[in-house]
Amino acid sequence: MEIVQQPKLPKNPLPIVVIGAGGIIKDAHLPAYTMAGFKVLGIYNKTKSKAEALKKEFDIVDKVYNTLNELIADGKKHNAVFDLALPAGLHSEILEQLPDGSPVLIQKPMGENLEEAKQILEICQRKNLVSAVNFQLPYAPYNMVAKEMINRGLIGDVYDMELMVCVYTPWHLWDFLFQLPRVEILYHSVHYLDLIRSFLGNPKKIYASTLKHPKMKDLASTRTTMILDYDEYTQARVITNHGHEFGLQHQQSYFKIEGTKGAIKIRIGLSMNYPKGLPAKFEYKLLDDKQDAWKEIEIKGGWFPESFIGTMAGLQNHVLDRSIPLPHSTKNAYETMKLVEAAYRSSEKGGVAPTDIE
Repeated sequence: MEIVQQPKLPKNPLPIVVIGAGGIIKDAHLPAYTMAGFKVLGIYNKTKSKAEALKKEFDIVDKVYNTLNELIADGKKHNAVFDLALPAGLHSEILEQLPDGSPVLIQKPMGENLEEAKQILEICQRKNLVSAVNFQLPYAPYNMVAKEMINRGLIGDVYDMELMVCVYTPWHLWDFLFQLPRVEILYHSVHYLDLIRSFLGNPKKIYASTLKHPKMKDLASTRTTMILDYDEYTQARVITNHGHEFGLQHQQSYFKIEGTKGAIKIRIGLSMNYPKGLPAKFEYKLLDDKQDAWKEIEIKGGWFPESFIGTMAGLQNHVLDRSIPLPHSTKNAYETMKLVEAAYRSSEKGGVAPTDIE
């Protein structure tokens, strides 16, 4: 089955200026831009040596800026896309400094909480920024294939989605997380909530529970169960356990979609044996196919870095032609952040204790 797995690239791509030089820039942004042929005018980071190391590693980076003001001035001069990859709490401060009307891609999450998300949205609207949030999982090749199969009606009406993650995540790679009151949903499962919304829209309600791990007591919750209800037939579930330290044999990381005419199951290999990961795998079964075996579609690439092409390309296409939709706009991303907030409130509110039943 031939289905396009890569997003449409802009014919005349805009240059990019990058603010931040952390691991996500090295592992995802710059490799993706290299693959897409995007040019990076330059990069700024408070620790200049980190930016210089990236310039040395990636040929697409032209220069290292000495100051943020220098980067902003150059970005304005060349009508560049501002690529923000900073701790979520710093985005508002930077957004205020950008020239009105600038195109900007903001690294997820959209703030540390809903109030910060509101602030980011307000700034972007007041300054007329052409803004998007880097919720990139819908642009992963396997999810683009799944969306196209659904759009073609191949698996019928979708009524069930499940995201299962049972892996060992080395949280120590991100020191800043240990200082935060929210971790798993805000920094990881937010991707899954955004992905589900890209297929099904906003649910009518969400149930959630997120808990800490007994061997990670200095870190906020790392295990989550969420149920998203849509109507009397349609439900989505997100189940994550990042503390499965018992080897790769029984690790799981999949996205399953069931419809009235067929089903899809995707292995999201990046999460398994992280950071090395496993290859992605896409399988499907159509009920009108008399063969019992599931079929497989070869997937070219995975979550990192391929999906990061989609968020930048999508923003640039919209900047160049406003008639082209921007699915990961800040306005839409705010709806994902509202769902994150709803999940945390559900978890805090808690379930029903059997002792309360008389």
